[in-house]
Amino acid sequence: MLKKFLIAGGLLVLVGTLLLGRDLVSYVRTSARSVQEAVVDAVPTEFQIRRARDMIEDLLPQIRQNMHLIAREEVEIERLERQIAQAREALEQEKAVILRMKNDLASGKPKLVYCGREYSAEQVRQDLANRFERYKTNEATLANLEQIRDVRLKSLQAARDKMENMLAAKRQLEVEVENLQARLQMVQAAQATSAYQFDDSKLGRIKELITDLRTRLDVAERLVQSQGIYQGEIPVENPNQKDIVEEVTEYFGNSGESQESPAVAKAH
Repeated sequence: MLKKFLIAGGLLVLVGTLLLGRDLVSYVRTSARSVQEAVVDAVPTEFQIRRARDMIEDLLPQIRQNMHLIAREEVEIERLERQIAQAREALEQEKAVILRMKNDLASGKPKLVYCGREYSAEQVRQDLANRFERYKTNEATLANLEQIRDVRLKSLQAARDKMENMLAAKRQLEVEVENLQARLQMVQAAQATSAYQFDDSKLGRIKELITDLRTRLDVAERLVQSQGIYQGEIPVENPNQKDIVEEVTEYFGNSGESQESPAVAKAH
């Protein structure tokens, strides 16, 4: 199976070389790039935003590790500072002893006493030489420790600055991702709104139908009202007109007579 695959691949390369010549590599590279871009474009935007969030979260282990290293370096530098302070104090004490012994030898005394013991000037001179050599060595060591301290402080400050920049960049990336998420939600809301389809033509037809029905009813009412006017004959006789006295008597009956005022009754 592998042999067949290799043979088929070789044939494709040979045919491509014959057809495209030197441009074969360029065509292959361009095709691969096009396929890659197509695959990337096919990935949903929401998935890419979630992927960006995951990549930001992946920065946390590195940040924690660097914070641990910075804290450890701070402790080491503090220990180095204490060591330098102790070395400087010891040098000061040793310097005081050297100067005392030098002054004692400068006095020209053949015998010198220290802590209740007597020493010859030559013994003191030899001890002074040893102390002075040791002092210069310790002084050089102290200078080296101070240089180491300065270099480590500079490196520590650079690490702190880088950490601050990294944390600021992480916060900025989180804000930008949230902004992208909000914009995506707005686009999705707009797409959902545009998916609604309202047929205004149906509303127009319903309005026309209602208008037509209203017109029909108005015509029917008008015809009913006009039936009493158009009777087909000319009215010749006047309708009977009742006397006003009879109409009032009919309407009120005998109640009008029983409610006569006292003045009217007295007049009768």
